[in-house]
Amino acid sequence: MDSRRDFLQKLTFSAIGLPLLTFSGLASAEATNLIYEQPYQGPVLRVAIMGLGSYGTRVAEAMQSSKKAKLVGVISGTPSKVKDWQAKYNIPAKNCYNYENFDAIKNNPDIDAVYVITPNALHHDQVIRVAKAGKHAICEKPMAINAKEGQEMVDACNKANVKLLVGYRLHFEPKTLEIIRMREAGEFGKIMFFQGLSGFTIGDPNQWRLNKQLAGGGAMMDIGIYSVNGARYMVGEEPVWVTAQETKTDPVKFKEGVDETIQFQFGFPSGAVASCLSTYSMSNLDRFFLNGTEGFAELHPATGYGPIKGRTHKGELTQPHQTHQTVQMDEMAAIILEGKKPVVPVDGEEGLKDLKIIDAIYLAAKTGKKVDLTV
Repeated sequence: MDSRRDFLQKLTFSAIGLPLLTFSGLASAEATNLIYEQPYQGPVLRVAIMGLGSYGTRVAEAMQSSKKAKLVGVISGTPSKVKDWQAKYNIPAKNCYNYENFDAIKNNPDIDAVYVITPNALHHDQVIRVAKAGKHAICEKPMAINAKEGQEMVDACNKANVKLLVGYRLHFEPKTLEIIRMREAGEFGKIMFFQGLSGFTIGDPNQWRLNKQLAGGGAMMDIGIYSVNGARYMVGEEPVWVTAQETKTDPVKFKEGVDETIQFQFGFPSGAVASCLSTYSMSNLDRFFLNGTEGFAELHPATGYGPIKGRTHKGELTQPHQTHQTVQMDEMAAIILEGKKPVVPVDGEEGLKDLKIIDAIYLAAKTGKKVDLTV
C-alpha cells in the first residue's frame, strides 16, 4: 500500500507541475521516473541473529528494508530481550533459542543462516556449532581472536558444506567500490601509498571491549581492523611485511593485553607502503587516503555507518548513501542463495587473512622487529 500510495502521489505531483504534458509525454515520464517497483519474488535468506546488543539491533532494524534477507529467529542469553524481539519483529517462539540450546536449530527448517554478533572471543565456538547444525554462518568481525581460531572456523564450515561470511559491510559501500573500480582501471596510476586512521575515545572502562578474555585485544580488534582490511582493498594487494609500535598512556584502563594505540606499517609486493593508526584514546580518526602516480582518493569518514564521504583527483564522489547493513544482508543473501561473487570477498578466507595480519602486528609491536607475512 505504501508503494502504491507513493506512486500515486508522484503521479499527481507530476500532473500538477506539468499541466500541458501530452499523453505520450506523460507515458514517457511515467516510464522513466514513475515506474511502479514490483515486489521482489526471488529466494529469501531466513536469518536468526545471535547476540541482541546494540549492533544486533542495528542489523535487525536494517533488515526490515532488505529484500533478499529476513529476520526469522533470535539467539540470546537474556530472556527479556528475546521476549521484546519476539513482539517487535513477530518472531515465533519456535525460532527463539538461548546459548545453551541453539544447537537445536539443526532441526528447524525455517532458519537458513545465523548471524553471530557476540563478543569476539565467543565467535569461534559459536560459529562451529552453527556449522555443525548445518546452517550458514555470518560472523561479525574480527572473525576470531587469532588466525588459529579463524582457520578452525573455516575448516568447520567447509566440512559441514555451509558458507562462512564475515560482516564486512564496507565491501558493498558505493563510494568505496568506486575507488576500487578507478584503481583497477588504472586511473590512479601506480599505487604508492595508503594511510588508514581508525580510532575513537572509548567510554565505559568495564565494557567487554576492554576485557582481553572477551575481546582478544583492544583497539586493534575493534577499530584497527578497518585500516588493516582497508589497506588491502584500497591498495589491491596483500602485505608482505609489517612493522608496529604500541603506545599506552593509561595502563589502568588498558590492562595487559588490551592495546590502546598501535601504529603499524605495511609493505606490498609492488613496492607500495601503508602507514596506519589504531587507537581507543583519540577521536576524529576515520580516514583513508590512497596515493598513486596519477591521482589520489580520500574517504573521510571512511568506515562509519554513514554517510561515507569521499573525493578523488577528479572531484567529489557522489554515489548515494544506502544503509550499510541493509545492502550487506541483501548481498550476502545473494552470495549464499545465488552464488553471487562480490567485488571484494566477504568469506571466511578473507576474515582469516585479516587475522593473520593482526597476529603479525601484535608480534611486531611486541618484538620491535619487522615481521614477514604470507597471507
